[in-house]
Amino acid sequence: MTKNKIIFLIVIAALFVFFIITIFSGLDFRRKPILPPGTHGTVVREVLQTSNYTYLNVEEADSTFWMAIISAPMNAGDSVYFTRAMEMKDFRSKELGRTFPSIFFVDDPVNTLHAIHKPVQQQRTPKRVEVKKWPEISVQVPQGGITLESLYRDPRNFTGKSVTIRGVVVRYNSEIMNRNWVHLQDGTEFEGKFDLAVTTGDSLLVGQQATFTGIIALNRDFGSGYTYDVIMEQAKASDIK
Repeated sequence: MTKNKIIFLIVIAALFVFFIITIFSGLDFRRKPILPPGTHGTVVREVLQTSNYTYLNVEEADSTFWMAIISAPMNAGDSVYFTRAMEMKDFRSKELGRTFPSIFFVDDPVNTLHAIHKPVQQQRTPKRVEVKKWPEISVQVPQGGITLESLYRDPRNFTGKSVTIRGVVVRYNSEIMNRNWVHLQDGTEFEGKFDLAVTTGDSLLVGQQATFTGIIALNRDFGSGYTYDVIMEQAKASDIK
């Protein structure tokens, strides 16, 4: 074999290798993360910010939908993972001046799959949490019922009494100390108090409206330093929507 043929074959081989590398470099070998059961993985397409909520138009697989999370800095292209969400139909945001035919209010958004995998220690007590005020809540006061504003104006007047309040479930934890825990808001407030903790045997979902009838108690201590200045106990939920 002549020297020229050897050089020619080397050049051809090099071009072939270059060609193969070029093809394979154009392929996307990034595997989508394997999501645990019940976990949703989305990519943000559009962001709308309001004073209390961040509205996100997201893509999951071949579908797109709107979701809302507590205000957070978000950008198009960010990832959002979640496991708990409540769909609301024909939800109107007065702040945006827009009605969403369908929107999911997400309770546990995280930006990384690692965060959602992180084991959580089982709660033994109903730990106090910071609950933000939901915007644009408007409910009709049930017959014989009161508002949170009335309750917080003079909670001692209702101590030990059965009270009826209608509102929106903004947070829900089940089966802690043999009862379910609800945070309820009705759109009213007094001196910055707009949220009521409720214990009940009934099961609910975040975003649902319900009428609760239960006993008002003050300064309840559930251990570990967690106390509630005002709480409704042994509540029965009705007219759930």
